Amino acid sequence: MELRHLRYFTAVADTCHFGKAAERLHLAQPALSHAIRQLEAELGAALFTRTTRQVRLTPAGEFLLIEAQRVLDTVEGSVRGVRRIADGRLGLVRVGFTGTSSFSHLPRIARAVKRELPGVAVEVHADLLTAAQCDGLRSGALDLGVLRPPARGEDVDLHTLEGEPLILAVPADHRLAVEPVVSMADLRTEGFIGYASKDSVVNDAVLRSCEAAGFSPRREHEAEGTAVVLALVAGGLGIAVLPASARALPLAGVVFRDLADAGSVELALAWRRGNDSPLVRSVLGVAEAALTPHAHQPEAGA
Repeated sequence: MELRHLRYFTAVADTCHFGKAAERLHLAQPALSHAIRQLEAELGAALFTRTTRQVRLTPAGEFLLIEAQRVLDTVEGSVRGVRRIADGRLGLVRVGFTGTSSFSHLPRIARAVKRELPGVAVEVHADLLTAAQCDGLRSGALDLGVLRPPARGEDVDLHTLEGEPLILAVPADHRLAVEPVVSMADLRTEGFIGYASKDSVVNDAVLRSCEAAGFSPRREHEAEGTAVVLALVAGGLGIAVLPASARALPLAGVVFRDLADAGSVELALAWRRGNDSPLVRSVLGVAEAALTPHAHQPEAGA
C-alpha cells in the first residue's frame, strides 16, 4: 500500500464522486478508478459501493477512512517537523547567562524567541561565569552564551552587544547613599564585596578601576552570585561595584549610584566556532535583534 493510494482513497471518500475526486487530485478519472481497484484488490475488500447514481463507503471503507486520515495526518506532521528543524524553527536550545545578564537580558531573549520561534524551547543555565560558558560551548553542553569577554580558550566566536558601565551598590544608610554621582577615589577606604570566582571578569574590571584611581580595593567578603553580593551590601558588610544591569535586581536596603570614572564591562553573545546548526543560527539571529540597543528605542513621535 502506497501513501498515494491513501490520498486517492480519502479524496473519493470525501467527495463520494470519482470525477470530482480526480479533478481535486489533478488526475485522470480512469487512472483514479484503476488505483482504487488496485487498493481494493490489495486489501481484499470492497471500499465503495458504486452505482450509476452514487458512490458510498462500505463498512470496510468507513474503517479505512478513519485509519487513512490518521496516517496521512501523522505523515504531514512529520514533514512539517522535518522542515521546521531544517529551517531552525523547532527544537531545544541551551543558553548560558553570566551574572546580572540573567536579570536584564534573559527576559528579552526568552520573549523574543517565544514570539519569533514558537517551536523552539529555551533551556536556561543562569549565573555561569565566562570561563564555564566557554567550556560548555566547546563541549556541546551549551549552544549559546551571554557572557563577558574576553572568551577563555579558543573556538568560541563572539558578537559584542554593549559596553556596560560599572555602578556602585551601597547600604541605604551609607554616607555615599545621598550622593547622586560617586568617584572611584571616594571608595578608597571602603571594604569591598566581590565575586568569589578567580575567573570573574567583573572582579578584574573593578580592580583595574581602583588601581586607575590610585588604590587597591580591600576585599572583605565574597559571594558566588549577584543576589548574595547585594544581600551582603544590604546587611552593611561592605560596598560593591557591579555592572549596571544589577539595577534589575532591586533589594531593600541597597542604593545604586553612578560612578563617574569607573570602567565598564562588555556583554557578548557567544557560540562554538563552526557550529552550523540551523537552530542555533536562528536563535542567535533573534537574540541579536532583541538585544541590539536601537531595537528598544521608541520610534520618533511615539
